[in-house]
Amino acid sequence: MKFAYKFSNLLGAVYRQGNLNFSTDGNAVISPVGNRISVFNLKNNTSETLPVSTTKNITCVGVSPDGSLAIVVDEDGAALLVSLVTRAVLHHFHFHKPVSSVRFSPDGRKFVVTKENVALMYHAPGKRREFNAFVLDKSYYGPYDETTCIDWTDDSKCFVVGSKDMSTWVFGAERWANLIYYSLGGHKDVVVGCFFEKDSLDLYTVSQDGTLCVWESDTDLDGLVLKKKGADGGSRNEDDEEERVEGEEGEVIRGKADVPEDDKKIKNVRFKQASKHFFNKEGDFNNLTAAAFHKQTHILVTGFASGVFHLHELPEFNLVHSLSISQQRIASVAVNASGDWIAFGCSRMGQLLVWEWQSESYVFKQQGHFNNMAALAYSPDGQYIVTGGDDGKVKAWNTSSGLCFVTFTEHTSSVTCVAFTASGFVIVSASLDGTVRAFDLHRYRNFRTFTSPRPAQFSSLAVDVSGELVSAGAQDSFEIFLWSMQTGRLLEVLGGHEGPVSGLCFSPVQSILASSSWDRTVRLWDMMDSWQVKETLALTSDGLAVTYRPDGQELAVATLNGEIMFWNPNTGTQTGSISGRHDLEVGRKDTDKVTAKQLAKGKSFTSVCYSADGESILAGGQSKFVCIYNVREQMLMKKFEISCNLSFDAMEEFLDRRKMTEFGSLALVDEGAGDGDGVNISLPGVRRGDMSSRHFKPEIRVSSLRFSPTGRSWAATTTEGLLVYSLDGSMVFDPYDLDLDVTPASIRKQLRLQEWTSAIVLAFRLNESALKQEALETVPHEQIPLVCRSLPDIYVEKLLGFLATCLEKSSHLQFYMTWAQNLLMLHGQKLKNRSGSILATLQSLQKSIQRHFDNLSKLCDFNMYSIRYAAALSKQRGMKRPAAQEDEEDEGPSEEMSQASLDDDDMRL
Repeated sequence: MKFAYKFSNLLGAVYRQGNLNFSTDGNAVISPVGNRISVFNLKNNTSETLPVSTTKNITCVGVSPDGSLAIVVDEDGAALLVSLVTRAVLHHFHFHKPVSSVRFSPDGRKFVVTKENVALMYHAPGKRREFNAFVLDKSYYGPYDETTCIDWTDDSKCFVVGSKDMSTWVFGAERWANLIYYSLGGHKDVVVGCFFEKDSLDLYTVSQDGTLCVWESDTDLDGLVLKKKGADGGSRNEDDEEERVEGEEGEVIRGKADVPEDDKKIKNVRFKQASKHFFNKEGDFNNLTAAAFHKQTHILVTGFASGVFHLHELPEFNLVHSLSISQQRIASVAVNASGDWIAFGCSRMGQLLVWEWQSESYVFKQQGHFNNMAALAYSPDGQYIVTGGDDGKVKAWNTSSGLCFVTFTEHTSSVTCVAFTASGFVIVSASLDGTVRAFDLHRYRNFRTFTSPRPAQFSSLAVDVSGELVSAGAQDSFEIFLWSMQTGRLLEVLGGHEGPVSGLCFSPVQSILASSSWDRTVRLWDMMDSWQVKETLALTSDGLAVTYRPDGQELAVATLNGEIMFWNPNTGTQTGSISGRHDLEVGRKDTDKVTAKQLAKGKSFTSVCYSADGESILAGGQSKFVCIYNVREQMLMKKFEISCNLSFDAMEEFLDRRKMTEFGSLALVDEGAGDGDGVNISLPGVRRGDMSSRHFKPEIRVSSLRFSPTGRSWAATTTEGLLVYSLDGSMVFDPYDLDLDVTPASIRKQLRLQEWTSAIVLAFRLNESALKQEALETVPHEQIPLVCRSLPDIYVEKLLGFLATCLEKSSHLQFYMTWAQNLLMLHGQKLKNRSGSILATLQSLQKSIQRHFDNLSKLCDFNMYSIRYAAALSKQRGMKRPAAQEDEEDEGPSEEMSQASLDDDDMRL
């Protein structure tokens, strides 16, 4: 069970590229993040990453009208049909070419996919199981360049497609006699958006140069006539013709069709340009990048490359609102069903914003690290994760909601290491800008800044158990600096290493600092004895990372030759080693000339950490794998593949021979024209992979690993983002001391006989969550102390861990708190004797209780202030009443009763 960690959530990134979508009820935003899909619930303020992933970065997402299905397409055209209800992949499909947009019809029966200059209409999958969920209905040709956008009429009879050739094409979803296709011009740049008016064929088209064209049709939607053509040349009724058209699959609509004599009398649909409008005629922000239209309110939302967005009311083109929300181009815009909330995505900064335009306020505002993340740390109770990145930002994330709640921007260079103090309310970060900063989570401010006498680049950091000593290692001067948290003064500079200091770690139980260096040594510094070197441990290779076991009785060091060495810090002897070079399985980059097997000889683990119980160790480095080892047996227990995204470099072990030509690898060719505001021709000599090119593939790597203090999860900062793996989401049958008599029936029989203790013991032996919860909640409230007293010692720890899990989600707060209180009171001394082994369980319980305490304290404070306000308001009205008492008596009792009821209403507030 302890190795059954499953991917739980993706933090640190909220949007990368592609189109945003709102859920059907409008309360959630569906955002593509790399090769995964994240759902941000705006009502509950939580985030969730779906357990599905594509092989490359996602470019477009289409959501069905009922919100139950989503079509997810990546850069190569590989598509997944995903159920948003069960979070499962229902079907795989490949379009073989990059897809620009996907759109379901409003009735949910069809969907259109645009790739290159073709629009493909498919039958949408239904509620029954199908062998092939994507059945091609028709292919529509017309544009001469790539297609960009799609929109449907409200009755799903027609759809419109915009193109890069500055034209817009209207197609009939069925074989209409008076509308086969219609081409609209009028633009001088790429068409960014095309939208039908509500219940009409009237059109709005928006182009990249900031031009809006309004098109009027001379025909209503009811005026579309089905083409009547029987198999024998005779006419059929409309119902038979509709069935016949739906049955034809793979039809190609190209050019003008032969119109029968009967249909020549029907007047064809005509469009005319009613008006033409321009955004920002001054030309400051004329590069329009995204658009969305809400048909019910007639509101057009447009985003620009400068980060400005406009709201216009159509067709009059009245400016409703204009605001600058970012410094970078807006890549995607979406409007929810009610038209109140507008979602904006900025791919370059990794921003996701939801704006309520009527109240002019933010509903949701999140931004991840727009560069690589370098470090992370868990708070002592496991409620928060803090991350530092190459963008110089320090961000704190809530593990329950998955959202960032504070960002510190005081650093001016890359953050290399972060740490929490033992109190859990102070974050300490080290940076290459030569400062170590301390941040307060109560007031959200930088209250200490530690510097060195000479400028130094700090690459490692550690804070002692008391939170008083802060140490940082320099990678250029080979020194370790010690400061006092209370005064901010530099206490000592520790010299002795002959290479850059790569890792620092304080002992959890002693005042000893361990430092690893590239000089092939680990030094133990005694903080109580004039900061002298207590022990020097000789390594076989350069030291890259060092960490203490939670009980302080063991030290693990990762070295450059791919080994993890274990030492006893008290005796200075080596207790074991793990050779993990072959477990890394590094990938081969596109530019590498040697094989992955030869590359692995030079790779090593760059980050290691112990599990909460100290029995296992996590290790990661320049690879897509994270390894978990059993320390005692010194063997590999499991490997976690953190990503399967081929948009990253060094993902595959072998090069694709199909891309190899006589001139080199096709993977090095920089294709495309950038993100819309770049140049069309690459510079001479620039290859893909260079930072100077428009596109480069970042290399997959794990920069930092940390186990949660609760032992229920672990997190890794990777090229993809902050990945959290948890035990809570996995379904694993893990019984304890099972025999034939332990069945659900026997447990319920004991409950009927009111044998509470034996029922709980049987439930924990079977180890099914539902049965354990049923057994606990059946026990009467007054019997809890007696049951706790009679429980065997081995089940006390198991029950405490289960209580911590239940407190996370259950609303029976007092009931489970009573269980926890009685267990700790009655078995406190026995638990204290083995506190090292159950530390993770106790911290998990503390995390659950602390979260409830924070929520309830906020509610109580709010109620207290509300009551004070109501009391003051009532007192103020009482003082005014005697002055006007005579007038109130003359007005009769009805006035007095209404005044009294009003006062009662104020008191209820």
